[in-house]
Amino acid sequence: MKSVIGTEKRPIKLWLNDIEGGALSQAKNLANLPFAFKHIPLMPDCHQGYGMPIGSILATENVVVPNAVGVDIGCGMCAVKTSITDVSEKQLKKTLSNARKVIPLGMNSHNEAQDEEVMPAGYEELKIVSNGYQKALKQVGTLGGGNHFVEIQKDDDGFIWIMIHSGSRNLGYTVANFYNKEAQKLNDKYFSEVTKKVDLAFLPLDDKLAQDYISEMNYCIDFALANRKLMMDRMITSLGDVIGDFEPGDILNKSHNFASWENHFDKNVLVHRKGATRARAGELGMVPGSQGTSSYIVRGLGNPESFESCSHGAGRKLGRKQASRTLDLTGEINRLNELGVVHSIRNKSDLDEAPGAYKNIEEVMGNQLDLIEVVTRLSPLAVLKG
Repeated sequence: MKSVIGTEKRPIKLWLNDIEGGALSQAKNLANLPFAFKHIPLMPDCHQGYGMPIGSILATENVVVPNAVGVDIGCGMCAVKTSITDVSEKQLKKTLSNARKVIPLGMNSHNEAQDEEVMPAGYEELKIVSNGYQKALKQVGTLGGGNHFVEIQKDDDGFIWIMIHSGSRNLGYTVANFYNKEAQKLNDKYFSEVTKKVDLAFLPLDDKLAQDYISEMNYCIDFALANRKLMMDRMITSLGDVIGDFEPGDILNKSHNFASWENHFDKNVLVHRKGATRARAGELGMVPGSQGTSSYIVRGLGNPESFESCSHGAGRKLGRKQASRTLDLTGEINRLNELGVVHSIRNKSDLDEAPGAYKNIEEVMGNQLDLIEVVTRLSPLAVLKG
């Protein structure tokens, strides 16, 4: 931990040296919520989000806050280590070409519904999920846009890995928006001190709406995992078609937009993580960089002060529009070419996801040595983005 801000109702504990003003204002809003528990941890990748900073944790008593989970419910990462130790640039490019044929990118979906066997069970009783289920059948196994990616990497021992970052697509977005609006209506009705201005409307847990939201949220978390698993299966096939048979290891999966019941400081609380990864003692996780920097497989240290959490990535240092305006396209492309990365930067519109838009991953890792330990470093080889 780098510092503590003690000016609000609850302390704000920071694992970073510099924080942008917008993110700090949002953190202060969290710290002044009447139902916030203990303190507000801010991870080293923290930056301004919608209502709540990306890279922060909110533990609550008696309420759930849809915006503290976010619109991409269950967004997270998965990674698989393979038995491969050698892959050429030509093979990487062919693998990505194969993958593009079976993994829709950006706003695209499958033309046909996918096999229902890959979908989580139990959607029928969920109001919003059931309405979006048929669309979700065409979106399972799709990457989405923004900071979502598929990356082929090499670890310190020379083994090839596949890492995927994606979420619950339109299904999670629809669930999040519906329940956030319902929470706003409820808060307005009872003249809550938590106003619309802070974008942190809550649902009391003894209200049926809260229980419905938690059920639908959990389905979206399961759907996000099903989405990543299907993409991982198709990446493994795409790579195998190029290099021949190989042995993929077990899938490592971690969500970073979710809420779960946990015991902290001898109390059962609902821990909301928005752009933060759970890091219990001994628990494995992932901290990705940008498409031009290292990513890390990590092991949690179970630090209670962060509610057993760590960063979910490098974190943005430039907003999307700012990155597109200010970064040098030729410079960013040359940087990736010099590293030998098969990358996705082609036009000025791609600069919002250029390495220069992100914080220094080494500084981010150095700021959380009390939260996680490194298992292995992964260097980027090839990147697929929406």
